[in-house]
Amino acid sequence: MDYDAVADELYALRPEEFTAARASAVAAARTAGDRDLADRIGALRKPSLAAWVGNLLVRGLPGEVEPLLRLGEGLRQAHHDLDGTQLRELSRQQHAVVRALSAQARQLAAEAGHPIGDGVQREVETTLHAVLADPEAAQAWASGRLVKPLSAAVGFPAVAGSAKGRSRPPAAAAPSRPDRKADGQQRKRVAQARREAEAAERELRALRDEAAAAGRAADEAKQQVDRLQLRVGELSEELDSVRGEHQQARFAQRTAREQARTADRRVREAERKAATAAAQLERLTSAST
Repeated sequence: MDYDAVADELYALRPEEFTAARASAVAAARTAGDRDLADRIGALRKPSLAAWVGNLLVRGLPGEVEPLLRLGEGLRQAHHDLDGTQLRELSRQQHAVVRALSAQARQLAAEAGHPIGDGVQREVETTLHAVLADPEAAQAWASGRLVKPLSAAVGFPAVAGSAKGRSRPPAAAAPSRPDRKADGQQRKRVAQARREAEAAERELRALRDEAAAAGRAADEAKQQVDRLQLRVGELSEELDSVRGEHQQARFAQRTAREQARTADRRVREAERKAATAAAQLERLTSAST
């Protein structure tokens, strides 16, 4: 039994199937006498619905994984270089690709028998944005073993290691005073542009989190509405049944009253007959004596 094969198999399952399958794999590893493997499998966590959809996307559309990773590399490099033209083009591609993959993920989930709501779809989109912004997030997503949705770090990280291993360029001659002034202004513009880009990324992250939270709240509210609607239906059926029983009881009550009145009338008639018979007997008795 191989750990990676077992993990891939587990994370390909639907969330509700995960726990039982994991327990079965743990038991099989223990039966085989591999306690270390059993412990490692037992430590695998059940994925959330959004994480499962992200894993489903990796498995269902393997041809889309590498292009998305390359787009993320290009975006991070463009942020690092502050290449406005390249950044605008790649950002346009980013939004188009995320929308398309999000829609495909929703379709794959429905085909797998587990439709998702708007809130979960937004969490999938947040994961895809994180994949584009963070190389570690990209690696985690590409493994197909997400446990929870990914969140993008604030701002695209600069490629800190890009200068490692490179020799320093030869020192340039000291610039003249006008050149130093121009360089200072350029550095200020670059710093300002970087601050604005980071602020925009922070705002975008906050809005995405807010939208995801609102989506989850909407899904929970819909589930509550569905539960109450089901309860209303049950109570309506119960009310109809009680109304039917009430009508039957009223009919039985009327029938019983009629029978009681009839019985009373017959009792009174019998009493009159008995009194008449008693009087007749008394007269006959007196006449014979």
